[in-house]
Amino acid sequence: MKNFVYSGQAARVVFGAGSLQHLVREIDAMGARKALVLCTPQQRGSAEMIADLLGPRAAGLFDRAVMHVPMETAREARALAQQLGADCAVAIGGGSTTGLGKAIALEAGLPILAIPTTYAGSEMTPIYGITEGGLKKTGKDARVLPRCVIYDPELTLALPVGMSVTSGINAIAHAAEGLYASDGNPIMDLMAKEGIAAIGRALPVIQRAADDLEARSDALYGAWLCGTVLGHVGMALHHKLCHTLGGSFNLPHAETHTIVLPHALAYNAAAAPLAMCRIAEALGGTSAAQAVFDLAQNNGAPVALKHIGMQAADLDQACDIAMQNQYPNPRPLERAAIRQLLQDAFDGVRPGV
Repeated sequence: MKNFVYSGQAARVVFGAGSLQHLVREIDAMGARKALVLCTPQQRGSAEMIADLLGPRAAGLFDRAVMHVPMETAREARALAQQLGADCAVAIGGGSTTGLGKAIALEAGLPILAIPTTYAGSEMTPIYGITEGGLKKTGKDARVLPRCVIYDPELTLALPVGMSVTSGINAIAHAAEGLYASDGNPIMDLMAKEGIAAIGRALPVIQRAADDLEARSDALYGAWLCGTVLGHVGMALHHKLCHTLGGSFNLPHAETHTIVLPHALAYNAAAAPLAMCRIAEALGGTSAAQAVFDLAQNNGAPVALKHIGMQAADLDQACDIAMQNQYPNPRPLERAAIRQLLQDAFDGVRPGV
């Protein structure tokens, strides 16, 4: 076994159907008294339900969370929190809402309680991302890690099947890259393989029966594990490409991860054979790249960037941006190969390896 360093991160998890009933208890345990509830415009109804549960502990509601956390939106939310005297934030929704909570925590120091309704997994990481001037900047800071996460699978029953599939594969991406991370360790390997397997078995069931609570629980469990992996080890080519495509070309987050992942795995396949074997085994396949591609295609997810708003004329620029900063990756960054990766992802070609 190779030498490694493992640093645990303090986060409280409350998991299970009906766990939302413990919300007030958990706010009190954080030592907070006034919570600003965060959501996207589409989830205002859920946020109002949270505010009702909080009663006098609800300071107010901010419903303008959007993808990639624009700097202007983060500033507006921070100003409202200060104006209302909020001493914590409750983020209900997916990665966009959790990301907004992190932006507030980064500057204002407010602790976050996250209530995920998707499988994004960002609630388990100290990673934040803020978009300014057309570029998405990411970083790590312990202050942005949610203090508590309530995983209630009942809250994911309303997540449309299509979004469930792309959100789940987005989570798989976190664990997949964790398996070949330069700072990986055996503990994360265990979580990664278990998380991928849980989501891999859940998504086909959800596609057939959207209200299957056991499958929703499996998917949320998998998202927790995959998100934990993302929060403990570094990411590589796949996440760099997706941040570039999302932040610079405003592509939808989960769909972009779903489309790019098979091609990023194919790019790294020869350089990380053990990781690819573990991914393939977790998904019941023989090729990691093909198993992920088939999981997406067989369950109705998009598999081509051209179908989610990417323009062919922008592929060269995307490649240029992705090549600007070197970072650890099993296979060295080669411009021609990455440009071909982007072309294959644009066209929706099934990986050959």
